[in-house]
Amino acid sequence: MDDAMDDSRDGPGADPLAEPLARVLAGRTATALRKAFGYVTLNDLLRHYPRRYERRGELTDLASLVEGEVVTILAEVRQVTIRPMKQRRGTILQAIVTDGTGELTLTWFGRNQDWRAQELRAGRRGLFSGQVTTYGRSRQLAHPEVQLLPDGIPEDPEAAESYAGRLIAVYPGTERITSLQLAKSIDTAITMLDAMGPVPDPLPAQVRSDLGLLDLHQALIAVHRPIDQVDIDRARERLAYEEAFVLQAELARRRQRASQLPARARAVADGQLQRAFDERLPYRLTAGQVRVGQEIAADLSSSQPMHRLLQGDVGSGKTIVALRAMLSVVDAGAQAALLAPTEVLAAQHYRSIVQLLGPLAHRGYLGGSEIGTRVALLTGSQTVARRRRELIEVFTGDAGIVVGTHAMLQDTVVFGELGLVVIDEQHRFGVEQRSLLAAKAPDGTRPHVLVMTATPIPRTVAMTVFGDLEVSTLDELPQGRAEIRTHVVPVPERPSHVQRAWQRVREEVSAGNRAYVVCPRIGDDPQGQDGDDPGSASVIATAERLRATDLAGVRIGVMHGRLTADEKDAIMRRFADPDAPDPIEVLVSTTVIEVGVDVPSATIMVVLDADRFGISQLHQLRGRIGRGDLPGLCLLLTDAEPGSGGRERLEAVASTTDGFELARLDLQARREGDVLGAAQSGIRSSLRWIEAVRDEELIIRARAAASAVLAEDPGLERHPALRRAIDALADSAGFVEKS
Repeated sequence: MDDAMDDSRDGPGADPLAEPLARVLAGRTATALRKAFGYVTLNDLLRHYPRRYERRGELTDLASLVEGEVVTILAEVRQVTIRPMKQRRGTILQAIVTDGTGELTLTWFGRNQDWRAQELRAGRRGLFSGQVTTYGRSRQLAHPEVQLLPDGIPEDPEAAESYAGRLIAVYPGTERITSLQLAKSIDTAITMLDAMGPVPDPLPAQVRSDLGLLDLHQALIAVHRPIDQVDIDRARERLAYEEAFVLQAELARRRQRASQLPARARAVADGQLQRAFDERLPYRLTAGQVRVGQEIAADLSSSQPMHRLLQGDVGSGKTIVALRAMLSVVDAGAQAALLAPTEVLAAQHYRSIVQLLGPLAHRGYLGGSEIGTRVALLTGSQTVARRRRELIEVFTGDAGIVVGTHAMLQDTVVFGELGLVVIDEQHRFGVEQRSLLAAKAPDGTRPHVLVMTATPIPRTVAMTVFGDLEVSTLDELPQGRAEIRTHVVPVPERPSHVQRAWQRVREEVSAGNRAYVVCPRIGDDPQGQDGDDPGSASVIATAERLRATDLAGVRIGVMHGRLTADEKDAIMRRFADPDAPDPIEVLVSTTVIEVGVDVPSATIMVVLDADRFGISQLHQLRGRIGRGDLPGLCLLLTDAEPGSGGRERLEAVASTTDGFELARLDLQARREGDVLGAAQSGIRSSLRWIEAVRDEELIIRARAAASAVLAEDPGLERHPALRRAIDALADSAGFVEKS
């Protein structure tokens, strides 16, 4: 693709969009934009797109205004009054504006306001920007910024229609930088851009030509100064494709770079440790587990580092797949590390792996297998003696499998020979954390990396957010997994059902089973200062109430994030082991038990204020029950009214146990960045035009085109504008893994 005509100019001053705002705008305005939005270049400002468009002939619906919002409205002046202030010199000027059905008051305090009163005469229309507040019973804008439209509409019918239909861009502003101020600055920037000449375009000319897209200069003018809806649509089409293309180009570059990193093959055909483990399993692997295991084995056999995402629904057997991969690496003479986001989950993984391996986890100890290995646990709250003992086993390589939290990233943790990193719930880890662990491989090589998520990810989200990874999906559950039934319990409408819910908990406990009660917050803080809604159910208060009323006589424990790791571990042992001293029968908990906690005897879960949780979160919570031979029952208690968004979410969760379908519904409601977690916030903030579920075809096309460009021009020497765009994306989003 020869794009020399549009993006080969790459010297100083070659890109008008790189012009500093301080050279384009007044110094005070440029400073205000930098402080408010971080904008320093012309490109930064021109990428501040309109939130909506107003037509001169259509007034803003004043009834839709929300108190506290900074708004820009198009309205007509109905009445203006001016009167002296009582307590000090000056006047109060009030203008009542209307959309024809409702009214809003504009208020100014000060001196010498006669000129404003003369401008704001009845019948004039204008744009008014400010923060919506309430004074008395009236909504108002105090000291709003004003841009009045020219008096009168042309008498000629065609000219009048054109005038009334002309579009006015309305920008998202702040309390300090209003939409009108932004509009004036952007108008100046567009005028300056026109005078500076062509703009280097990150979209190659051939790509634009194939799809009939506007070039960047045309798109910026069309989005900021549209003549009609056609202009807006064409600009949005171009900018959405550019967003997808640049992101996919960056992901393609990451795949390209990863393929060039050195690694060591870490696979042994028919290794004795993995074979011995397979023989210990009390069940057969699913076809999906076998298939994904083969994909991972092929990656581990390569001298290029594996970068694979393993996703699957709750209970699909991801841990077994990951453990078999770790054992394969140990068979090859190296070590595997499993990084978990919380100490509860790390301890759970450690216990599960040791239990699954049996004698294979105790090599060198009495009763241990000589073909086995050892499993180490590293967490931040360990005793000094325990940590020292574990560090020695990690350093010597005696511990072939190392499970840990962020504590594994510390400089004091030195591996004998790290060959594989498994990251559980990878969206909870930042880029630098993952890189620190990867850097612990020997001799400048890179370990193979397998990341796991129990949040099912639709195909386009995987392509958008994890597009640098190969994706393996477990889409079936192992045989023998018990059914989980879910019911919504509307508290105000069916109080008798609430009582029945607690009776069911008693029945399960009487049968020797375990129960979870999940609350949105901890509750030992004043006014919900732990970050949750103080009006929602809390762990502390709920446990006390249940002990005194509905579950009196039942052994109840509490679990939340403020407990120490030792306290959490002790509680989970008392809950999971019926033979433990002072066992716990009902665990009242926050979402700290959301992922990975595996108690096969847990058969019932009651979620209080369930409408305060997201769809995927409820699905993850529900996955904590029914993990043994007995079916599970999940009861979602709610005060949400029928037909409300919260109630509809709960009905969706109750209607299916298909995590992929629920993830799609969750995405439609919340967008992909929110579902995948805070570590993807850079990606979320960079996506303004596309949504993974809605724009599937666009993303697929962009991925293919971007990959083709990178294949032809790996260093993007012939596409400097594209190279600058993906560098800017990486810098602003914290998106590229450091090597």
